Amino acid sequence: MAAGPLIGISTYAESGVRWGVWRLDAVLLPAGYPRLVQRAGGLAVMLPPDAPERAADTVARLDGLVVAGGPDVETVRYGAEPDPRTGPPARVRDAWELALIGAALERGIPLLGICRGMQLLNVALGGTLVQHVEGHAEVPGAFGSHPVKPVPGTRYAAAVPERADVPAFHHQAVDRLGRGLIPSAYAEDGTVEAVELPTGPWTVGVQWHPEMAEDLRVVRALVTAARR
Repeated sequence: MAAGPLIGISTYAESGVRWGVWRLDAVLLPAGYPRLVQRAGGLAVMLPPDAPERAADTVARLDGLVVAGGPDVETVRYGAEPDPRTGPPARVRDAWELALIGAALERGIPLLGICRGMQLLNVALGGTLVQHVEGHAEVPGAFGSHPVKPVPGTRYAAAVPERADVPAFHHQAVDRLGRGLIPSAYAEDGTVEAVELPTGPWTVGVQWHPEMAEDLRVVRALVTAARR
């Protein structure tokens, strides 16, 4: 069997994580992310936060990139004052993932942004965010479900052509679209649920969490593009 393409996944950096008798700083990732890549035919590798200037060398070794979910993007990155409901900044992760996105776009490798990853893709291309929306994170620590509708003719619609229920947990969303991005799916309340670059390398962001579901189609499209 031929080896699948190597897909890097960005990670969390957390302080004081406990396991066994240990309580240490840790780099971690919910297991759903690598499992999703593996089930879609890719080889998954975790990318811990690093110096932004090392992003280009990191991306040069990958066939595809997933920017994972996580904390709110710091508002200074898109020129806004913080809303009281916006979470504390994750400056090291913001800098590293923005550098990864920039390197992936420059090198032309396929890219999938998930939740925060979609928001960060939008910010990397000069877009802005709505800092709080209601109804997309109902219970703390639990994923909800709601339908999204694809925009015909988009890359997302090519992978998932029908209305689909998706697992979601977020309170921020895309506001002004970044350079070149188009919306490729919407929630029933009009929230942009997916964005993409319509030309060039496969570049898609989804606001929901495919790693929490059984539907492999979006990540399989990433892996297919990476294999090419």
